Amino acid sequence: MKKYFLIAAGFASLSAGIAGIFLPVLPTTPFVLLAAACFLRSSQRLYRWITAHRVFGPYIENYCRYRAVSIPSKIASIALLWTVMLSTIFFAVSSYFMRILLFAIGLGVTIHLIALKTLTPEMLQKSRE
Repeated sequence: MKKYFLIAAGFASLSAGIAGIFLPVLPTTPFVLLAAACFLRSSQRLYRWITAHRVFGPYIENYCRYRAVSIPSKIASIALLWTVMLSTIFFAVSSYFMRILLFAIGLGVTIHLIALKTLTPEMLQKSRE
């Protein structure tokens, strides 16, 4: 029973992570890492699949190995975040309270992304040696 619960939780988390690619208020990396952890404890086949996946695999490996995110990932995340946030604030929301709330959420997510350790070429070079 535990195995099936973890598999379901893994897919739910992965779904949230995929949604986070398009919805800037959802963080992608933590949900993908949670999915990998759920699959690790429930299904070696699913764990191998997610860690070898061409999109999700590098995120998992870099974060688990170095606790870091690449600069292009940070830039893309922040750019997409503010593109969606600002378009929502100016074109979809009329309430001033909601505009302020969305701006505050965007600011918080931006600070979090910037605060993550940055993956450097030196980190990758050391792992190849």
